[in-house]
Amino acid sequence: MDMNHPPIPLPSSIRSRSIDGINGLTVHVLESGFETQGRPCVLLLHGFPELAFSWRKVMPALADAGYHVLAPDQRGYGRTNGWDTNFDGDLAPFRLTNLVRDALGVVTAFGHRSVAAVVGHDFGSSVAAWCGVIRPDVFRSVVLMSAPFAGPPQIALNTADTPPEPKREDPVHRELAALPRPRKHYHWYYSTREADNDLSHTPQGMHDFLRAYYHHKSADWKDNQPYPLKSWSAGELAKLPTYYVMDFAKTMPETVAEEMPSREAIAANTWLPDHELAVYSAEYQRTGFQGGLQWYRCGTSGAFTTELETWSGRSIDVPSCFISGKQDWGTHQRPGVFETMQKSACTRMLDVHLVEGAGHWVQQEQPGEVSRLLLQFLSAAGP
Repeated sequence: MDMNHPPIPLPSSIRSRSIDGINGLTVHVLESGFETQGRPCVLLLHGFPELAFSWRKVMPALADAGYHVLAPDQRGYGRTNGWDTNFDGDLAPFRLTNLVRDALGVVTAFGHRSVAAVVGHDFGSSVAAWCGVIRPDVFRSVVLMSAPFAGPPQIALNTADTPPEPKREDPVHRELAALPRPRKHYHWYYSTREADNDLSHTPQGMHDFLRAYYHHKSADWKDNQPYPLKSWSAGELAKLPTYYVMDFAKTMPETVAEEMPSREAIAANTWLPDHELAVYSAEYQRTGFQGGLQWYRCGTSGAFTTELETWSGRSIDVPSCFISGKQDWGTHQRPGVFETMQKSACTRMLDVHLVEGAGHWVQQEQPGEVSRLLLQFLSAAGP
């Protein structure tokens, strides 16, 4: 490891490595199950605002079951470097197809031609989904966590005689702003020039910001009681908690500060005690958030939609499953996607699990149950 970085507090069964020359990056990877050769590989992809460290509690269980487990800090995050932090820099390296190329690069760097499963959480779920669409020969099964997949975007049909409608701006943003309690969607807030500065220079400090953010989206915040929304409309989206559909005038640190847990609650937190949260706060203090925010901008800009239309009409046809916290609004934050995933986007979805006692950070909040479900799926998905 780069000597400039303090060691990450990990169990002895997980080691930290830096691998050069992976699709233009030096990738920081946590590795477990490295003691013997020839093990099938499982690739774990974290989301926002997290790190490879988020998988620390499930890696030993997978390694004990005979897998070689790899968890990279993804492009834009943590101790992986070689990416551009500039808001005005090139967004293209952060688009989904290139994130799939990063994942493929990690797998092959460790000598694997295929993996038993790619497991993605939050935004990592999108990368895992596209791994399954683009290279099903390599990514032999797919586990999506907390963020369901709707399938590739559709190409418009019959445009030779009836030219397609020009893409109009989504009216939902104007409608949200015009509500009696004006609101805004966090994806679009995260796509603004101000977002990184807001998150990196918070009134409460990095550690307390992340504490409040992780608390607000966890099962510890008792108002996380998700249910399906009827439509992508301002009236329906306004039912989402403020970490997804924010008050219009507020930053994210101001939003979550209102739900900061008490000192007693923090002391009683067993799934993310302060010394583990300190790993995240130190890393984000150093890197800022722009690397992760670029992923949101790729989506909200629409710049790469036509590339994704290359796979229009394709589905995830390898064995798949979905795991989310029962108290996680992420399952329903895009109305209809949870249902579309099961109906058409994934043709061999073996299981859908909503884990009791977990909000958005399911593999940290309920690692024992997530490990059990992953091993059950790996066994069912077969070699």
